[in-house]
Amino acid sequence: MTSPTLAKDLALLLLLATVWGAAYSFIRVGVETIPPITLIAARTLLAGALLLAILKGRGLRLPRDMATWRRFLIQACLNSALPFTLIAWAELHVEAGLAVILNALTPIFTFLITAGITRHESLGPRKLIGVVLGISGTCLIIGFNAFHSAGTDLIAQLAVVLASVCYAMAAIFGRNFRGLDPMMPAAGSLISGAAILIPFSLVIDRPWTLSVSFASIAALLALSVFSTALAFVIYFRLVHRLGSVATTSQAYLRVPIGVGIGAVFLGERFSPTVLAGLLLVVAGVFAMSVPAPVRLSQPLDWLRARRHPAP
Repeated sequence: MTSPTLAKDLALLLLLATVWGAAYSFIRVGVETIPPITLIAARTLLAGALLLAILKGRGLRLPRDMATWRRFLIQACLNSALPFTLIAWAELHVEAGLAVILNALTPIFTFLITAGITRHESLGPRKLIGVVLGISGTCLIIGFNAFHSAGTDLIAQLAVVLASVCYAMAAIFGRNFRGLDPMMPAAGSLISGAAILIPFSLVIDRPWTLSVSFASIAALLALSVFSTALAFVIYFRLVHRLGSVATTSQAYLRVPIGVGIGAVFLGERFSPTVLAGLLLVVAGVFAMSVPAPVRLSQPLDWLRARRHPAP
């Protein structure tokens, strides 16, 4: 029987996959009239301000020591400022569903970084098989012929892959915030991300000159409240409780959700090659994330323990 705590964590994992799966469609609508840097600057500022208000209402204050804020700044670069902007720019050239598929590589990069550098979690051959499947799927999605020409679409796809690397590093680095309320690193990193991006927005995009549609504003608000503020609180909670590899496993749930939202609301369609790559990526992440099958002898062992309890 699944414990109530584990059931709650799995429900949060599903909710996180849903709000992040929807983010790609929100971004796709947002960048129609809001440039990527300005969109993400506003996204991080609104989400960070919302979390700060909630913290104040709970009687909590962000830490003031420079060491913690340096960690917030690093987390902001890895988990918001850089990957958010890369994905927003990429969605000027690729569909939201394709972006969510490529971003599902995050658990695979988490595995590779964990295996090669940090080694903070146990890994096995089944996870290695998952990596091979995921990389094979990515090759099918991007297409082998794409590497013969450096077109905008290819660069955009590689930008999403680079964002996945950033997310993987962020999931591992997020372990440094143990002991803090999950809302604190979420708020601190978002405010830091806004501080990084706002000067670029003011200089490059001159947002006061933009003509923004109502649809883009609505997408920005949904992106900030649900896919950023709420998502980050859930994310840091799960990193502490489940670990970085398990938390990034929500990518295999996020893929069908994100692709489905793009298909239903944005009318996106994909080639058979992309769909085959999608299956391989999901299978790879699934192999890396789902616990090993239960041994057939385990139920018998449990029954024997019940009948002959240890003294």
